[in-house]
Amino acid sequence: MAVMSSLRNKTHIILYTLLGAFLALIVFEWGMNFTGFTGKANLAGKINGKPIPISQYDEVYKAVTENFRRSTPGAELTPESELGLQEQAWNTVVDQTLLEQQFEKFGIALQDQEVVEAFDSPTPPMVIRQNFADPATGAVDRKKLESARHDPRNKELWVQIEKIVRQELKVNKLISALQTLGHVTEPELGDIVSRQFSRFSASFIPVPLSFAGVDSQFPVKDEEITKYYDAHKELFRQVPSRKADFVFFPLIPSSKDSLAVRTELETVRAEFASAVSDSSFVKVQSDRPTGINKVYSRADFSPEAGSALFNSSNLNPGTIVGPIADRGEYRLIKIRQASSAAQPVARASHILLRFNPASRDDVQKVKELSMFIYKQLQAGIPFEVLAKKYSADPGSAINGGDVGWFSKERMVPAFSAAVFSARPGAIVGPVQTQFGLHIIKVTGFDQTALLCSEIVRNIRPSSETVESERRQAMAFQLNAKEKGFDKSAASAKLVVNKSGEFGRRTPIAQIGYSDKIAAFAFKAAEGDLSDVIETEKGFYLMRLTAKNDVGYRLLDKDLKAMITAELVREKKGASLEKKLGAMKGSGVTLEKIAAANASFHVVSADSIRWSDGFIPGYGVDRPLVEAMSGLTAGKISAPVKTTEGYALVLLRGKVYPAGLNLAREKAALAPQLLRAKQEQLFAEYFASLRKNAKIEDLRP
Repeated sequence: MAVMSSLRNKTHIILYTLLGAFLALIVFEWGMNFTGFTGKANLAGKINGKPIPISQYDEVYKAVTENFRRSTPGAELTPESELGLQEQAWNTVVDQTLLEQQFEKFGIALQDQEVVEAFDSPTPPMVIRQNFADPATGAVDRKKLESARHDPRNKELWVQIEKIVRQELKVNKLISALQTLGHVTEPELGDIVSRQFSRFSASFIPVPLSFAGVDSQFPVKDEEITKYYDAHKELFRQVPSRKADFVFFPLIPSSKDSLAVRTELETVRAEFASAVSDSSFVKVQSDRPTGINKVYSRADFSPEAGSALFNSSNLNPGTIVGPIADRGEYRLIKIRQASSAAQPVARASHILLRFNPASRDDVQKVKELSMFIYKQLQAGIPFEVLAKKYSADPGSAINGGDVGWFSKERMVPAFSAAVFSARPGAIVGPVQTQFGLHIIKVTGFDQTALLCSEIVRNIRPSSETVESERRQAMAFQLNAKEKGFDKSAASAKLVVNKSGEFGRRTPIAQIGYSDKIAAFAFKAAEGDLSDVIETEKGFYLMRLTAKNDVGYRLLDKDLKAMITAELVREKKGASLEKKLGAMKGSGVTLEKIAAANASFHVVSADSIRWSDGFIPGYGVDRPLVEAMSGLTAGKISAPVKTTEGYALVLLRGKVYPAGLNLAREKAALAPQLLRAKQEQLFAEYFASLRKNAKIEDLRP
């Protein structure tokens, strides 16, 4: 029964989920009557004319919501997340219906015997492989499978699993009906194997687009923008959208609200200390009922809260510490045991310097800046002062570079390695990561671990605070109606924010999902003011500024700026390509080209990998490595595209790893490549189905 218990625990994920290995769809199999009702009031929508009963949509939404609750225990289902789950449920219904229509179109049906044979197949359906395969070998444990199938206690569950299997088999048949043109050729196999396993040696001169000149040298005309927009219109397809200006009255707990929560926890302190069952007490009293017998380090708290707990004079079993304020909540902690953790946690501050590793100028500038910062540190200027001035990490710069306490795995490897190999007080670096260069000050280590149970209370605004904000929002609304939105905002010193474009059921910039705001926006006329809209975060006053129901993004100021930037980039690329092409010639070498241009430098590398685009000592540049894979050794290439611009490349050679069996690798790759082609074909086919389907969303 252990296997079936495990399977039963996962059914909220897989029971209603069709896992077509390649299909990025989540499709629910309900065994429902898809004909449904015909009255519009009872419809969730229509798909290619087929009515979707609201009962079908509601059942899918119920399952999606239950999945959310199980996968994120303790998480609150906010109005914003609820709207997101509604969209997930609707998209699931749409995808399921489109699939059913394709099954009907291609006459795809399934016999019971096919299902039986699928269970006994060497490669059984995915739901079976996921739950009955040996993790070490990948082989299905037939004994456990048969035991589970014939256990009478699993009868109902197995009926549901068979539904999943039937759906997967039908999808596989649909794939087969579509893949008549799918095949793999010997040249394709040879090319991919060659690229996958080859290691290149090359020298190249990377040249950023900036070498072509400043943007003002590449003017863009209005007609060019319009031509680009018309030629790429499909890129700008979108659902009907709205734009709005808004002012926001946030619900921020007052000091009185915070004190009230603290007082509440103080009143249960004695009971918590004497509670026979921490589990029962925490579940009743805490906003986070999972906080039972947890092992905490300083990394699990803000620096201030961590100090209040770990610096406590009494950490003996049974001691109650708190209430401690920590990131918008109060924590009352009951210590069960204090010990030494296997791995320490560290605290550090950093100064982040961003740069482009492909730009010689950027590399030189950041080196000079890091040296200048070190000189200031040596002169006695505090690290915190320099972090606030120079660090490109705004989140920590405001705190003097402090990133708080962290475990080794919480930071990127290079950063962690530098910190955990240093001593407290040491300044290390510069350390390079994908984020840039870090100058790091190690401020401490701690190896204390506490086994605790805790009661957590979120600090929420009181009804008094809510009503105060509501009155302010209503007063602004009255003023805005009388004196105008902008004038009233200026008079009250309120910031007028812009929403950007949003759909009826898409998140709104700075706001998130809000069905109340969407309901106003899709009923209002341009210029209309909303009533006071109450959300979990606070109160909003909206002014509708634009409507777009044409199905494409309008060619407005923002889009024109985006297209202009792309056209400038294209023009600079063409100019740069021409300039670099003119530098080639008989007897010319990369070294001579670099010597004639002060901003150029030659990069040489071996063991360059096509598989991930990695160039040792340089970084990842997939377009550049892709270009290398097709070059002839010993000859300077024409200008090739890179991530940041263009490059001139001299491929010196290609080698295979010792002992590589090309024939064996081709044989192993052939079924994978065929499958990839089939996946792409089906994905494109299904995307086209969805794009061209007539989908009527009639949900209230």
